[in-house]
Amino acid sequence: MNGRPTAAAAGKIDVGGDLTVNRLGFGAMRITGPGIWGDPPDRDRAKEALRRAVALDVNFIDTADSYGPEVSERLIAEALYPYPEKLVIATKGGLVRPGPGQWVPDGRPQHLRRTCEGSLARLRLDRIDLYQFHRPDPRVPIAESIGALAELKDEGKIRHVGVSNFTEDQFREAERVTAIVSVQNRYNVVDRSSEPMLDVCDLEMVVFIPWAPIEETGAIPALIAAARRRGVTERQVALAWLLTRSPQVLPIPGSGNPEHVEENVAAASIELTDEEIRTITLAVAV
Repeated sequence: MNGRPTAAAAGKIDVGGDLTVNRLGFGAMRITGPGIWGDPPDRDRAKEALRRAVALDVNFIDTADSYGPEVSERLIAEALYPYPEKLVIATKGGLVRPGPGQWVPDGRPQHLRRTCEGSLARLRLDRIDLYQFHRPDPRVPIAESIGALAELKDEGKIRHVGVSNFTEDQFREAERVTAIVSVQNRYNVVDRSSEPMLDVCDLEMVVFIPWAPIEETGAIPALIAAARRRGVTERQVALAWLLTRSPQVLPIPGSGNPEHVEENVAAASIELTDEEIRTITLAVAV
């Protein structure tokens, strides 16, 4: 790509012990319409964003049946099928969408089976490499929801099981049912409420996928200073900081804009100094 930085600069990470990907992925939530509802304003541009990510060595794409709903998965298949070798597509199930901006948990086993099979069809896959339970449903025991995914794994429809929006206690309950190889929780420079879960992932070699990795940078002087020194954006520095937080962190910045995709991927080549890492880690948004 004419000497542009690629996702390979972030290094590699193992997912489940048998899938190796570059440690900067692509989150496909933003290739849908406003409120993560319906088609994006420009479908061709959204598909070009996906192709640009893959051209820049991104080989981990995260999506969900609820993005659109179903729109994100269909666009991924339209843009990238037949898939490049070693491209890992992770998807999620467990949320339903009554309307734009609305997210309702549904962890019933029959629902998860139906959504998994729908994702297989939309993505044109025989098996989903990483299938994640999108959010615990307070009406359904976690063991029942994860049990449904374990059954799908036994049937060969899922390769690995992950969870999303989980606490440590919920994670422990899930791993008593089947092996959990990833946790996807909200985490960024400003919102570190999932720090305890990230620490668990770090200790146990579980992949931690921070969602909204650059949504909140805030007016953080340490970010601003580091960005100005390098002539890059604060969001790029925020991504570079995430990559230093733990070798188990796999950020998934996403965009429906191919130029923004390039900007995000370029963050993989930013090397922060120890002092910059320290000051950003200690920073509080003002």
